[in-house]
Amino acid sequence: MLRSVLSLVLVGLLTTAIGHAQPTPGLFGQIDDRTYIAPGGLYRVKIPVLPELGGTISDTANVVVFRDDYNVHVSIGAFALDATQRWELATRGPKSYLPAFFAAYVMPDFERMFPGTHIESGVFQPGRLGGAVLCFTVLPGGSMFATQLPEIRRRSSMAIAKRGNLIFVQSNVAYVISIELTERVLEGSTYQKTPEEENAILRERLEEVVAGMDFGAPPNP
Repeated sequence: MLRSVLSLVLVGLLTTAIGHAQPTPGLFGQIDDRTYIAPGGLYRVKIPVLPELGGTISDTANVVVFRDDYNVHVSIGAFALDATQRWELATRGPKSYLPAFFAAYVMPDFERMFPGTHIESGVFQPGRLGGAVLCFTVLPGGSMFATQLPEIRRRSSMAIAKRGNLIFVQSNVAYVISIELTERVLEGSTYQKTPEEENAILRERLEEVVAGMDFGAPPNP
């Protein structure tokens, strides 16, 4: 069940234009001005897209996807850990548990939807959010903006997407935040960033998302 839910990190099921109603029709969560509130008040996050740029929000009970018509694609998955997973986290510690969580529940869906997907690099950040894993994934054919490309470029190496992923646990909830480096695909042959420069950009954008988040009370076991 968890793995099938985690696959929704890639796409959203229900979409609505950004508005100000609360509750918001078409969403599991709610919108309060420029803030998205996850189902059950699990967390609040500043909305990273603008309606003037075609910004939309898609969500399920566990995953929200923010996207606009230009270059923003951000997803946040929040998954309450069951008793077994909480025991594994306590026993193994975040440095061991978080990469295993990502490999077991996220990467198989990336690989199934976009064959050839792999982790380019990753690092454990012990002093952040109680311990967090930052990793970068390369997804052939995995750009959420591929429809903007000419057919010949969709089939070329320039259509290989890259995402930054931040995995951490807060109050027994595992979070997976993913951001696509859209410029890598849309700018084509004019794009000349090194992997290190790409990672720095994605790291900064992930930090901006986390900085705009407030975490609510933990869910009942």
